Amino acid sequence: MGTALARAWRAAGHPLTVWNRTPARAAALAAEGAQVADTAAEAVAANTLIVVCLLDDASVADALNGIDLTGKDLVNLTTGNPAQARDRAAWARERGARYLDGGIMAVPPMIGVPEAGGYVFYSGSRDLFEQHHKTLGVPAGTHYTGEDDGFAALHDVALLSAMYGMFAGAAHAFALIRKEDIDPTAFAPLLADWLVAMAPAVHQTADQLRSGDYTKGVVSRLAMQVAGTPTFLSTAEQQGVSPELLSPYFALMRRRLAEGSGEEDLTGVIDLLVR
Repeated sequence: MGTALARAWRAAGHPLTVWNRTPARAAALAAEGAQVADTAAEAVAANTLIVVCLLDDASVADALNGIDLTGKDLVNLTTGNPAQARDRAAWARERGARYLDGGIMAVPPMIGVPEAGGYVFYSGSRDLFEQHHKTLGVPAGTHYTGEDDGFAALHDVALLSAMYGMFAGAAHAFALIRKEDIDPTAFAPLLADWLVAMAPAVHQTADQLRSGDYTKGVVSRLAMQVAGTPTFLSTAEQQGVSPELLSPYFALMRRRLAEGSGEEDLTGVIDLLVR
């Protein structure tokens, strides 16, 4: 990802100094016009805007340990959790730097390709974001989430968590047809279209959460959906498929029905998850 970001900035004509823990990777950018620093300290000293994209938060600490950050604008695009982002922001400010945390919603081939739709969540110093907005927007779109340093990471993980939930549902769907004479490549478009059709339901969920009225606009009542869950479980059993991806959610649905109202939507499950 770091290489993809660097190439996007170079392609746009930005002067660039790079450093990589694996020297060969940084050297490859020299042919594209980047200055290659021998150490992280040299790279930091070369410019005011410092963008870090490493494996994890521990790697950031290791790479920047003992380096003078006074007067620097540190943008950390390393994937991490909200607590790490807030701690890293405090750490940077104690060393005289402004700080912006980022969560990249893209894979490397999407970087520098506007039509690919990739973007980066940013949180932290609003002044820093506004000052460097155009530069930060070169590799991918930008979405500022607020001055709480942990919000970019929180948005990042929230969206990716939803993605994995979708992948789990798709895995179960493919497992159900796995042993049958059904071409998965013919089934895939049906599955994709169905998921797209269901996606707008998140807007109703959000509206219900904001209003506190979980019966607002309900089409499929919780009681009805809970009544239908045995069909999904028996079908899985008949097809020789483990229900382990569905059972936890169904258990939450039954629990919410027992504690709440059968006239609700599925939104009440969210409150069961919040401790």
